[in-house]
Amino acid sequence: MKKFGTIIVILLLTLFSAACSNSESKSDKSADSSAGKSAKEIADSDMTMNSEGEQADKAEISSPENKVSSAPDNRKVIYTADLYIRVKNFNQSVSAFQDTIASLGGYVIESNTYSSEDEMPKEGSLTVKVPQDKFQSFLKTVEKGSLKVTQQTVTGQDVTEEYVDLESRLKAKKAVEERLLSFMKDAQKTEDLLKISSDLSAVQEEMEQITGRINYLKNQTSFATITMQISEDKISVPGLENEELNTWEKTKKQFMESLNALLAAGSALIVFTAGNLPVLLVLLLICFAVWLGIKKYMNKGNSAPPTDMGE
Repeated sequence: MKKFGTIIVILLLTLFSAACSNSESKSDKSADSSAGKSAKEIADSDMTMNSEGEQADKAEISSPENKVSSAPDNRKVIYTADLYIRVKNFNQSVSAFQDTIASLGGYVIESNTYSSEDEMPKEGSLTVKVPQDKFQSFLKTVEKGSLKVTQQTVTGQDVTEEYVDLESRLKAKKAVEERLLSFMKDAQKTEDLLKISSDLSAVQEEMEQITGRINYLKNQTSFATITMQISEDKISVPGLENEELNTWEKTKKQFMESLNALLAAGSALIVFTAGNLPVLLVLLLICFAVWLGIKKYMNKGNSAPPTDMGE
């Protein structure tokens, strides 16, 4: 009986310990799952917050109210203009335009002048950059300083979306760069260091390209490009050129040229006659014989006796 009771007690203790271990394992699993679930929820919430923040930023940029109230500050537009103008004096007008551009804070990109002669009207082109806020005032200045604007074309390219996208991409690349730098500090193996270094250089190269494009768009949207085709409205009147008349010299020249032509013709005739003398003698003899034959025939016809009319 004592042995049977002891066995029962041992079995009860075994069952109790097993139940305790099962409950502990279940609690650990539930804790692990709850921890993993909370981490996932935190990540999801971070992503949601980031996406909501980006949507809010885009909403601020694309909302009609913002467009109307702060269009000059938020919109990125590249303005270009092509002008065909006529001026009274080419040099004075170009100099005045350059002074105006310098006073507005702009600069000249290219300047060309075309002129065949000093007295002929000049033509040329002028390509300049002026601050975007001075764009309209400079166009008015050009119109006032010209005799006539024959053609004017103004275009604008809105690059706001591209600019915002580039800034977002640059921000994301900077975050990746910081993460790779932190990984490089913690890396222990040479292979890991080489792989992280390669990824880091690729990211930095992309950042440089994006930064270069952003700087280009900033410059293009900060300064408007204007190309002017300038022509001078001038009539060239030739003057008297007494110094170039030279009547006596031209007369002597013409006389000598005529004399030389006669001498050349006589020389050619002598050369032709002397060179072809045998042929000419044969032709002359043939012609003489033919002439004699014709003359003899005609004389024979004239010497025939007259017929007796009475008979």
